[in-house]
Amino acid sequence: MPQAIPRSSLLDARPSVFLLAGAFVTGMFLFAQGGCGRDECQDATDCREYKGPPASNTEWVCEDNRCEQHSVQVPPPDSGTDAGTPDAGRPDSGRPDSGAPDSGPTTVSVQVLAFNDFHGQLEEPAGQILTGVAPDGGAVRVKAGGVTYFARHIAALRATNPNTVVVAAGDLIGASPLLSGLFHDEPTVEAMNLIGLDLVAVGNHEFDEGSTELLRMQSGGCHPVDGCLDGDGFPGATFKFLAANVATGVDRTLFPRYDVREFEGVKVAFIGMTLEATPESVIPTGVAGLTFKDEVQTVNALVPELRRQGIEAIIVVVHQGGIPTSGSLVNDCKGAGADGLISGAIVGVAKGLNDAVDVIVSGHTHQAYNCVIDGKVVTSASSMGQLVTDIDLTLSKATGDVVEARANNVIVTRDVQEDGAVKELVTKYQELVTPRANRVIGWVSQTLRTQSDSVGQSTLGLVIADSHLEATKPANLGGAQVAFMNPGGMRADIAQGEVTYGEAFTTQPFGNSLVTLTLTGAQIEQLLEWQWRPSGATLMLLPSAGFTYAFSASAPVGSRVDPASIRINGVTVDPAANYRVTANNYLASGGDGFQVFAEGTNRLGGAVDNDALEAYLKAHSTQASPLPAPALNRITLLP
Repeated sequence: MPQAIPRSSLLDARPSVFLLAGAFVTGMFLFAQGGCGRDECQDATDCREYKGPPASNTEWVCEDNRCEQHSVQVPPPDSGTDAGTPDAGRPDSGRPDSGAPDSGPTTVSVQVLAFNDFHGQLEEPAGQILTGVAPDGGAVRVKAGGVTYFARHIAALRATNPNTVVVAAGDLIGASPLLSGLFHDEPTVEAMNLIGLDLVAVGNHEFDEGSTELLRMQSGGCHPVDGCLDGDGFPGATFKFLAANVATGVDRTLFPRYDVREFEGVKVAFIGMTLEATPESVIPTGVAGLTFKDEVQTVNALVPELRRQGIEAIIVVVHQGGIPTSGSLVNDCKGAGADGLISGAIVGVAKGLNDAVDVIVSGHTHQAYNCVIDGKVVTSASSMGQLVTDIDLTLSKATGDVVEARANNVIVTRDVQEDGAVKELVTKYQELVTPRANRVIGWVSQTLRTQSDSVGQSTLGLVIADSHLEATKPANLGGAQVAFMNPGGMRADIAQGEVTYGEAFTTQPFGNSLVTLTLTGAQIEQLLEWQWRPSGATLMLLPSAGFTYAFSASAPVGSRVDPASIRINGVTVDPAANYRVTANNYLASGGDGFQVFAEGTNRLGGAVDNDALEAYLKAHSTQASPLPAPALNRITLLP
């Protein structure tokens, strides 16, 4: 197992034949575009093409059509990273599966471009990527992402090596903004078809609409209920979904366990997996009949099978991840784990995997890191298309082994030309969705936030719980007395002022329906106690207006709630009495580990969560009298 080494500049990493070819392609590209002077530019790609690699710890930036070098902080090589200078990239020249060796006659070079947790983010995401520290000590950040720029960066990187495979480590779709989510994420699949994605390991959010819908993403066809909302057919994915540890029966999996690519006679295996805990984070009906197996055991059992096929180069693409130190740069590996490196589940996975595994492309935690753990390259590319991990492998033609591995997280900057075909696709869906997205459904007097206070209450969560209660309170709609909202079901704040349908959808992008069920007072107490887990984890539910209780953080887990403090409209809850309780269908079926909901009886389905919020805002707000933020006084912390 070779140790990964820091990336050098592109000119050092590629032999002269590719430099000459790149120069020729670049010259023809400039001729076609009209060209520009050596100091003139349209984007940073021009600077990298005309002026070569930037100086150490700098990067090219195109400012006022002139090439300038800006400082970037690069982690030291002994920090457990594979940091280096980002690849230059050249104009798109296609993506054949194999090509001439570029490291001499005894080896072949293969490039893997990886990303994770895209979540249908076709438009430019909010937030910025940390790139370094300014002379005054402040953070230096850059805006990143947007699928039209993402496509351009992928094309430029692919053009540096004809032996390129593009992979994604799960949550490509699901929990998506309105632009993709309204159309059941068909726009994202179509965009990835254009970009040339090859393989994706399924993540937990791929199951948001169930395994049958996920199979449709692969095979195509219109949605069974909504049809093809964009007015034309849906061809399905041209890339492959992989799910080695998602079993449908004995020796059967939902999707293929792995995919094998061959380059100059050398085979490379890509094993795709999701996290074993997926059933705890999606609607149970969506994964009914599926078994999610241990990630390490699954891979290790496949190694002998792959070796019998003459495969020595093995890459694991898994929707599981780690946590770096806050404020880390994209190629850092610093964290609270062993030796000062990242912590999290991926560390145990990496250490448990057979040494035959060379590279682990990870995700799930939405973090950026670039590590070597137990001799294996371990990477993650943040989320929402803000980074692309460029992994270069040198393979021995004689043995098929990986003799060198280098990785670099490349920021998807917006200083490059947008991809025309992908932009056309995005524009098409923007035109379809805009009338619905811009429809005003209410007003709020101040920003409703997902961020919680010290006891777990948030203004947005309380408003959503109130809307769920109001939608199910009438006797013929459930007769609800209290509603609970899960914090993970909220994905964005609602800004002060007018509220559009698009904003509301972005806040609750799952399209969950409401369920009203009967629980006893004792079960409600049990439900509240389960907010504090024996593992030490805490997950606070957000209650609707009129429901109050108190707890002691210093009391033992399982005995933190004062039973006498649990009240509905001021009346203490009777442990033996029955109460009608509303939750979204994710919680109602036991999501987030709240199995007490699954024990509820006399279930009645209700409105979709977004429809309930829209009706609530319309009933309780006007432009002249916007909805006030609720007081954070429903949960009380005792000494």
